[in-house]
Amino acid sequence: MDRPPLDAELLRRNLGATTPVFYDRIDVVASTGSTNADLIARATADPHADRQALLAETQEHGRGRHARTWVSPRNAQIALSVLVRLPGIAPDALGWLPLLTGVAVVDALRGSAGVDAVLKWPNDVLIGGRKVCGILAEVAEPGPRPAVVVGAGINVSLTEDELPVPHATSLLLAGATETDRTLLAESVLTAFGRWFTAWERAGWATADLAVAYRERCATIGAEVRAELPGGSTLLGAATGVDDTGRLLIGDQAVSAGDVTHLRPA
Repeated sequence: MDRPPLDAELLRRNLGATTPVFYDRIDVVASTGSTNADLIARATADPHADRQALLAETQEHGRGRHARTWVSPRNAQIALSVLVRLPGIAPDALGWLPLLTGVAVVDALRGSAGVDAVLKWPNDVLIGGRKVCGILAEVAEPGPRPAVVVGAGINVSLTEDELPVPHATSLLLAGATETDRTLLAESVLTAFGRWFTAWERAGWATADLAVAYRERCATIGAEVRAELPGGSTLLGAATGVDDTGRLLIGDQAVSAGDVTHLRPA
């Protein structure tokens, strides 16, 4: 299978041509342990580092939620992380950054790849009920101007035999109209910059972001099972997502947990 490398110069040129320019720095590396870990280290070392994107052709120690690891064949995924600083944001609003990233990925995949991407709470991206993208945000530096790194791993050209788990999929398998990773990465980074800028201009208020998230979230209306921290399980209909980003299941609000769709909305 032909899996060309990312075109770093094209990414920099196209994203640098936007007005205003969002990204201060865009790097593409052949291999790394984790793009998230690399940007966390950069944020710790440089208090001025901000709005930087790092993409890797392959990751040796890619991380997901709950410290899960994942790997991919070289040049078959988009593995990217973005470092941003959020001056003046309330600590309890930081949890909206990975949800915003999910919205951006959905918009990018719908617009550039022609697939019916949707969100599964909190921030997995699905196509046809199967996971095509996972998202992980980590606070690199707390304080009044917190630095947060958010990473996304998007399956692009993986075949059925290469999928990490049976419930995963790839853009190739989903019949995407576009699988050029450079164009897709550009679309994702553009959408992220657009949504982040709007959120910042709104003073980190989440009203508009919450509306957009709910419109794209397939968990709302579905029968779900939520495995909660501590080992308990909650079954019921997901009725909504509140203004703090929590999933509403029956009369309970869930802020963290692994959610399985038992029946589609």
